[in-house]
Amino acid sequence: MRVRVCVVRSGYRLPAHGYARCVRVNPILSRIGSHSITAIQDRARHLRDTGRPLVDFSIGDPREPTAPFIPAALKEAVPAISQYPTVAGLPGLRQSIAGYVERRFGVVVDPETEVQPTTGSKESIFSTPLAFVDRDAGDGVIWPTPGYPIYERGGRLAGAVPLPVALSGDFVFRVDDVPAEAWEQARIVWLCSPHNPSGAVMPLDELTRFRERAARHDVLLCSDECYVDLYDGEPPHSMLQTGGTEGVIVYFSLSKRSGMTGYRSGAMVGDARAISALRALRTGTGTAPPEFTQAAAIAAWSDDGHVAERRELFRRKREILIKAFADLGYPTVASEAGLYVWLKVPDDVAMTERLLDEGVVVSPGRVFGPGGEGYIRLALVPTLDQCEQAVEVVANCLSNS
Repeated sequence: MRVRVCVVRSGYRLPAHGYARCVRVNPILSRIGSHSITAIQDRARHLRDTGRPLVDFSIGDPREPTAPFIPAALKEAVPAISQYPTVAGLPGLRQSIAGYVERRFGVVVDPETEVQPTTGSKESIFSTPLAFVDRDAGDGVIWPTPGYPIYERGGRLAGAVPLPVALSGDFVFRVDDVPAEAWEQARIVWLCSPHNPSGAVMPLDELTRFRERAARHDVLLCSDECYVDLYDGEPPHSMLQTGGTEGVIVYFSLSKRSGMTGYRSGAMVGDARAISALRALRTGTGTAPPEFTQAAAIAAWSDDGHVAERRELFRRKREILIKAFADLGYPTVASEAGLYVWLKVPDDVAMTERLLDEGVVVSPGRVFGPGGEGYIRLALVPTLDQCEQAVEVVANCLSNS
């Protein structure tokens, strides 16, 4: 007899095989498993627990202190009585995000209808397909590979047909990379510039071409621009600069821009119809940042000075690593902006394991999807001193590979 009731109450005894039958995991979750980088982090954590000093370049979680005025704003806003935040967020936060967009990109957006605060960018990227994908219609989701794994995970769990597109050698996503049949099936196209993991930057004309093609096929264009304020030369462009918000959603984050990874604070800016649908979704999930975190975000979005200081710091880190690799005959690929250095190596897994044995943690390129094999990613998160120390270890491993 099949056991269907899984509740255990005092005085009741669950049949021996009942529990196993009740816990049936979504087969899609079983197929995609946990994030591939988890195993690397687990091994690094084990080494750290044994007292082994490590320099960790694997996760984009910077070590520098958050600018003091940001936590001060948060502490000032902690209420005596805690209440639920609204899904739409504080009007002041939406206004500060709109102000940032106008200063940074010269684009005016409506803070009431075209701006949505989020609890970081990861959750908003993951949940977006849930609002727009019709699994019964066979809707597809396009994303570049290698790329941020959440594009695939969110699309698959929403029931979308996966339509990954392999990037070419410079890792710039181009509209002609997408097959015609994929455009016909797609409901969402994901872009990422500066690109994670490679740091490649999409030029404005390519962003414009994506917008035109997406409009022609009635496809929602989702542009992940979480690293847009971290660059060495010319500022990267935003999809918003190609024609405003119609038909697009752009994703921003304070994690790297302001060193607020633990605050989980970001924003979606885009088409008012799309923002309305996403708000409706979020009322069901209860996804809303606490208002004291929103107060900190208002302070961060309203100030550009601390961002310039962080940008210079990351530029110096990038310079240290790129020079060291170039001196060894290992020129980096892309690595123009964002938080990462993307390096071609003979075997990404073997190199990752070898570096970990020497106390340096990096990410093998293949964890970001097909096309990442033969590359390693270094996130510019250790301090300047740690970068200098790690260079010698990395150089030794590369010179003997």
